[in-house]
Amino acid sequence: MADLGVDAGMAPADFLAAMDGYRGRDPQLAIVVSAVKATVKGGLGKLRERPRGEGWRPCEPWRALSRPTWRPDIRAAVISRTRINLHRKIVKHAAFTGQYPVAVLSDCVVYAAGGTGPLDLLPYREGKPLPGGFKLGINPGLVKHEGTQSVLWGEEVRERFNAPELNLARYIKDGTVTDVDNGE
Repeated sequence: MADLGVDAGMAPADFLAAMDGYRGRDPQLAIVVSAVKATVKGGLGKLRERPRGEGWRPCEPWRALSRPTWRPDIRAAVISRTRINLHRKIVKHAAFTGQYPVAVLSDCVVYAAGGTGPLDLLPYREGKPLPGGFKLGINPGLVKHEGTQSVLWGEEVRERFNAPELNLARYIKDGTVTDVDNGE
């Protein structure tokens, strides 16, 4: 990320500017960043690999069960710790600002804000983020700006799909609704 102009120690406004369009600065390096992310995500998924055809029938063991890397307990612990930390940050943010999310989906939290970006939402004291709250950054546990949409966009999406329970966190990135929300 540093080679793409995004440094861990940047000021929040500089970080947002650097993250905006970082993939276009060096498309080949952006592919490497995507590959690293996919490797981590895929590796976590392999810890609980399910049957994938191969002649498998219900009540029979499948090939992945015999692998030493089949560890659903480790996968569950990683996901659990991540969710707990996210909920702690949501609670800390709510206690400090009185703001609660309008949508949450795995690692994406959507808030209604009075402005057009995350700096209008994230509380800072003397230039420092709220301790234990959300902090912009590239490292695990820190947050990145996923996207900004208007409240009118959200209501239009809910109306168009006749789904008041539609999870807006699934579509906040670019505003495009590509499929029907399955309620996850």
